[in-house]
Amino acid sequence: MTTASASAPTLAARRPGHRHAWLADLPLLLVAVVWGASYLAAKGVTTAHTVVAVLVLRFATALPVLVAVGYRGLRALRSAQVRAAGLLGLVLGGIFLLETYGVVHTSATNAGLIISLTMIFTPLAEAAVRRRRPSGGFLAAAGLSVAGVVLLTQGAGFTAPSTGDLLILGAALARTVHVLLAGRLSALEDADALSLTTVQLGAATLVFVLLCAAPGTGATPWAAAADLGPGQWAGLAFLAVFCTLFAFFVQMWAIRRTSPSRVSLLLGTEPLWAALAGTALGGEHLGAWGLVGAVLVLAGTGWGRRTAPGAAA
Repeated sequence: MTTASASAPTLAARRPGHRHAWLADLPLLLVAVVWGASYLAAKGVTTAHTVVAVLVLRFATALPVLVAVGYRGLRALRSAQVRAAGLLGLVLGGIFLLETYGVVHTSATNAGLIISLTMIFTPLAEAAVRRRRPSGGFLAAAGLSVAGVVLLTQGAGFTAPSTGDLLILGAALARTVHVLLAGRLSALEDADALSLTTVQLGAATLVFVLLCAAPGTGATPWAAAADLGPGQWAGLAFLAVFCTLFAFFVQMWAIRRTSPSRVSLLLGTEPLWAALAGTALGGEHLGAWGLVGAVLVLAGTGWGRRTAPGAAA
């Protein structure tokens, strides 16, 4: 039996830790919120004709800030590290293209929920690469998530998923490839995270610039910028400043102050905020089947994070 005098110092010692954890948790939760809202923002800024141009505008705005802040780290990178990060940047460019084209052709709610399947695809792919069978609980969670996506994409009746839904599904698969590739490029192990991210975003931006120069890929950045109204400029600024710069720097700050499992848990709420933004701010309607599907996706991906191979207890 613990006495009052003995327990008081213990509680006092714990309180700063709790405050410290919540100070790290709140900015991470804000990142999940802005990422969830990014699908609706991208939908408001972009059309099928301006996808590549808007991506150039978004990342050309953020990239100089990253270069200025991390200039010393960039100069310290070895050529092998630059090549590895550049390869990841090509995959990252593909992810953004699939996501942005996808959100143009589907709802922001669907986009945010379908992309969350990355949390299921990545452990499944990792288990396949390592030839380890996932647990029964994780497979059940994966099945629940897939069933939720099927219901989510049906609307009022059972029809083929839209082009946008399939593009977002492709983006979730591409995110999985990006995670697996990043974990297997040995050159990246001792490199500065800020520098690697800057090289990746630079490579992705180069892809967008080259695509803009190719015929038949839509408007130029200058033409797209000239057609943006005040609300769309605000949306673009939100994507560049909050969803790119703010989100990245918060992750860099928080990962040193909390555990990777807490980071994953908090950022994993992104699809919930995407659904709330789409329905509350975007006026999107899921319908009865879609609502059931959304609940199944959120439940399945949450369960999957807890039961995935290697997940923290």
